[in-house]
Amino acid sequence: MLFFAHAYKVNISEKVLLGRIAIVFAAGILVTHILRLVIKWRAWMMESIEKAIPKLIIALVFASMLFSLIVLGGFDYFKLGTDSGKKLTFFARLLGSTFDNGLFILPWLLIYYFYHFFQKSRRQQLDTLRLETLIKELELKTIKAHINPHFIFNALNSIRALVDENPKRARRAVTELSNILRSSMQSEKMETVPFEKELSIVKDYLALENMRFEDRLKIEYQIDEDTLNQPVPPMMLQTLVENAIKHGISKQIDGGLIKVISDFKGDFHEMIVQNTGRLSGEINEFGFGLSSTNNRLSLLYGEKANFEIKQVNGSMVEAKVLMPVTVH
Repeated sequence: MLFFAHAYKVNISEKVLLGRIAIVFAAGILVTHILRLVIKWRAWMMESIEKAIPKLIIALVFASMLFSLIVLGGFDYFKLGTDSGKKLTFFARLLGSTFDNGLFILPWLLIYYFYHFFQKSRRQQLDTLRLETLIKELELKTIKAHINPHFIFNALNSIRALVDENPKRARRAVTELSNILRSSMQSEKMETVPFEKELSIVKDYLALENMRFEDRLKIEYQIDEDTLNQPVPPMMLQTLVENAIKHGISKQIDGGLIKVISDFKGDFHEMIVQNTGRLSGEINEFGFGLSSTNNRLSLLYGEKANFEIKQVNGSMVEAKVLMPVTVH
């Protein structure tokens, strides 16, 4: 800067040198402080770079002029100027030094603006991620809140059907339901549970339903033991089994078969529920239980998971969930 070049001339006294440095230093602090306040007051950090740049250029010009006014005024007031400088008018010196001082202030302005701009962008990204995570948690909790009452309602209907027919078996059913509800409440706050735990809930549920359907319900399990530790969304398998009972077995005069399969298919954990019956418009419309399965898989795994329901072998309906394998 022009003033620093003058300030360090060897043919001036130490007193003048220190005076010039003090004025330049004080002017720099004052002007940059004012510039910072203006940027914050006008909220230029909240605007796009394209909109902020013209305003920053105007602010730079005014800041340079103010800096020059303070420095030149200070030099003249305290008689710290040079003889050569006195030959020029104050306006001429102001005009010349404004350009020099602009080059001095510009690096500070760029560093200050872009540092805070990128800090703001980073905070916004973190806030966005937190918000997205919160929304996913709320969606999952909302879905779970719908699943559990839906399941309880159907289970209580099963018990109610047994009360008059066989009180002893009804008491056994109450015990089964207690086990299911206990497991459900424990897993309610979890995004995933081990498949073994989910399978235990399903076995209790099918044992309860078997009391109602008696010989009309046949149950088969085809479980790869290596899948027992794989994480799955809580109550998802139970939801598939419940829909198989509701839309499949209960519609058949002679009842039918429920088959639960768990194995690996490449890098995916394959969870399948098959039931006797045929696909109908009622099933294809997907009640809340099945539509929530799609929603939960999407929230937890994105596009890496898949859910489908289709007719197989003419007399069987298959609901299949594919989830990425988790390596322990």
